[in-house]
Amino acid sequence: MGIVTWLPALAGVGFALERWRVDGDARCFSGVFVGWRKYWRRLLPHSILTSVAAAVAMSNLAFLSGRSGALVVALFMIHLGLLAAAVTYHLALAVAAARKPSDSAAEWRRTAFRLAFTSVPRGTALLGAAIAAPVFSLVIPAGPLLLGTTVPVLVGLLVAGRA
Repeated sequence: MGIVTWLPALAGVGFALERWRVDGDARCFSGVFVGWRKYWRRLLPHSILTSVAAAVAMSNLAFLSGRSGALVVALFMIHLGLLAAAVTYHLALAVAAARKPSDSAAEWRRTAFRLAFTSVPRGTALLGAAIAAPVFSLVIPAGPLLLGTTVPVLVGLLVAGRA
């Protein structure tokens, strides 16, 4: 169950960080659990579907990595592009849910699509934060685990606030 609840957990992180950023609520650790309870029912179907799609994409990448040829390279790059788009979209989805917890899941998806894909600087900031935060936090023990998700969500909240 913990493997497929990553999206409600990411939205819960966004919920706690948004409360901290806007209201000054310093209870971020317990705020993640409060947020998770708000989001898990509405985001769980999307999270399960995305987890299955990610598993298929990873198995395809593993299969393609052992092959050679122009078509294989093209398919490999297409899969990497789709994974990058999925990371950007799901980060934006967590941000959209965190900013307006009372909206419907359909409205979160529409907002996330606009946030991730209608502006090159916003989409690049989201993807860059999602890639850079785990890499730069490697020097801290448990850094990628703690900062690998919170920093991109915080960047997403800041970017969404300027939109």
